[in-house]
Formats: sequence, structure tokens, C-alpha cells
Amino acid sequence: MASAASQDGGPPRAETRVLPSGYELHFHDTGPGAGAAVDSAVVLIQGSGPGANGWSNFKHNIGPLRAAGHRVIVPDLIGFGYSSKPTGLDYTLELFVSTTLELLDALGIRRCTLVGNSLGGAVSIGIALARPGFVEKLVVMGCGGVETTETYFKMPGIQKMVSGFVGGEITPEWLRGILCMLSYDPKHVTDELVAERFAILKLMPKEVLGRMRIPDLSPRLAELTMPVLGFWGIEDQVCPASSSLKILAACPDSRMVMYSRVGHWVMIERAQEFNRHVIDFLAR
Repeated sequence: MASAASQDGGPPRAETRVLPSGYELHFHDTGPGAGAAVDSAVVLIQGSGPGANGWSNFKHNIGPLRAAGHRVIVPDLIGFGYSSKPTGLDYTLELFVSTTLELLDALGIRRCTLVGNSLGGAVSIGIALARPGFVEKLVVMGCGGVETTETYFKMPGIQKMVSGFVGGEITPEWLRGILCMLSYDPKHVTDELVAERFAILKLMPKEVLGRMRIPDLSPRLAELTMPVLGFWGIEDQVCPASSSLKILAACPDSRMVMYSRVGHWVMIERAQEFNRHVIDFLAR
């Protein structure tokens, strides 16, 4: 479906659906069968962080996937982008999983491939575990949800993100510094990206990051019997690259692409290679 440009430098607006739970999720829906019930779609699940949204995470990937013939759906997770941002509650994995599934059910998606970055990786795993058979294939990049909370909070990227967002002064300059830490090469942190994410950041309640509760799903990774493709940058300051070995060791049909001189955003920092690998994986 067509997207409308934002007037404040934010990401483009697309569609919003009111869910049975009462929350609203904003999403982009494009490619063959967009807007209709289909047997298969590629769903891109965004990561976390200040000002995060689905479009900014995946704008370099949506077009190539669509051009390869895939229906592509990019939701803003609850608490992020233009989706509902409730306050006074914990942002649990169950909340992310249930609301995302409500949206996909409302859109008539019967099966899908999930592509998740960071928090989106954890949500993708959570969906695959919650509804066996629904996820045909799984792609994760710098995946969260496979270490303890203590391990993640030792990572310099998470320490700086959470401390600044919850207790610091929020400015575009602060945001640029955080985004440069997520990418190994600061060239990927464009003025456009900072503007998109700062427009969303101004809308975000502190609970979204301050009360996020994501469990360690590593004891259940062996239940992921679908084909799994993973990506990791060894300079990732948010999710340790060693987590990739947990996925490879536990998931019976998995493979991993590792990059030197890449941080937390393989889908941005190595967009062309990422797109090629994913399109090939979908065609298997």
C-alpha cells in the first residue's frame, strides 16, 4: 500500500489497524497480494532503541524483497513508530508477540517468514514458539532474547541507550551518538535517519525501554525446527556476537553469516549482501 511522507521528518505513514486487544499497530504492506489474505508473506520485525520504527530499520530491504516477488509487511511494534504506546505497564515479550500476531491474523496471513533484528529477533523466536507451524523460515540479525538480562546490560550499547533515554537529556545530537554506536561506520547514520528516529523518539514513553522484559529463550532454541538464517556483526555493542553460536548449536537447520567491521545493523551496513542472502534463502 502507498505510504505518505511525514511532515516533521519522521518516517512515512502507511496503515494502522485497531486490534482486538484495543491497541493500534501501524504497518507498511507492499508487494503481491498486499491488503489481501495470503498463504505466505515476509514480515520484517524491527529492533528496539530510541526512536526505533519498522521503516527506518528496513527501508533498504523492503524494495528488493518486493522486487523478488514477495509480499512484505513491516509493522511498528507496540511502543514504537506510530503504533500505540501504552504507559503504566511492562513491555513484555508476551505483549510484543500477542499484538504482532493479532495484526497478522487481522491481515489474513496464514504462514510467513519472519525477519527480526535485535528485539525483533526475540519477538520472531517468540512467535515461532507460540504458534508452531506458522513460521516457515526464520531470519535473525544481531538477535536478542538468547542471553540473560545481566549479560545484555553489560553490553556498552545497552548501557548507554537505557541510561540516556531514561535519565538523560534527549537531543538530536545525543541520538546521533547512540546511532553511531550501533553502526560500525558512522556513514550509515545519515541526517535523514536521525530525523526519522528523533521524530518518533519525541513520542516514546520511558516505559518502552525502561520497563522492557525479555526472557532468555536459549533453552528453547532447539524447538525451532524450521530453516534459520542468522547474521551478526562482530563489532555489535548490543547483542554479543557469541550468541550466534548458541543458535547454531541448538537449531537443527541453521546457518550464520558473520561480518567483520559491522555493528548491530547488518541489514543496513551490508544491505546489498543481506538482501541477496535473504532472497536466496527464501527461494530454497
